[in-house]
Amino acid sequence: MRKYLAAVDRHKATSGNRFLNYFLDRLFIQAIYYAFFFIFGIGYSIVYGEGLSAEDEDQSFTFTLIVLFIYLALSFSYFFFMEYYLGKTIAKYITGTEVISIDGNKPTAQQIIARTFSRAVPFDTLSFLGNNGWHDSWSDTRVINGKNYLAEKQLKEEISSIGAKEMT
Repeated sequence: MRKYLAAVDRHKATSGNRFLNYFLDRLFIQAIYYAFFFIFGIGYSIVYGEGLSAEDEDQSFTFTLIVLFIYLALSFSYFFFMEYYLGKTIAKYITGTEVISIDGNKPTAQQIIARTFSRAVPFDTLSFLGNNGWHDSWSDTRVINGKNYLAEKQLKEEISSIGAKEMT
């Protein structure tokens, strides 16, 4: 069980910011998805000398499954790599929010994986309108206002350093 830091809850992102993050991240994922297939289609046309076609019903179903798998893989990759390595997605950069562990540290890979997979649960998208989103609760992470949290953290460090000898 992780130690729970109260400062994390004091600086949680608002529901409005969470909704904006969701909306913008979906736009960015769609843009990446379309760019991927645009580049893939050009490459396919160059290599095979013809465009993609899914005229046969069996090929159409197979093609649909492949496209769905690629979309899910791109979505998973987007959230995992952005949140694990940067602590933020593109939308979170725009809104000034970030993902941290409930103990105030950077989330672990396991936490980000749990957070990312739990987004696939139906109605998880609406769960952030409550106290915490399911993908936050299940992964012991929170989305916080980065500047406010950092300011409080620095203030506490400065207060705790009062009276300590400075090295010259």
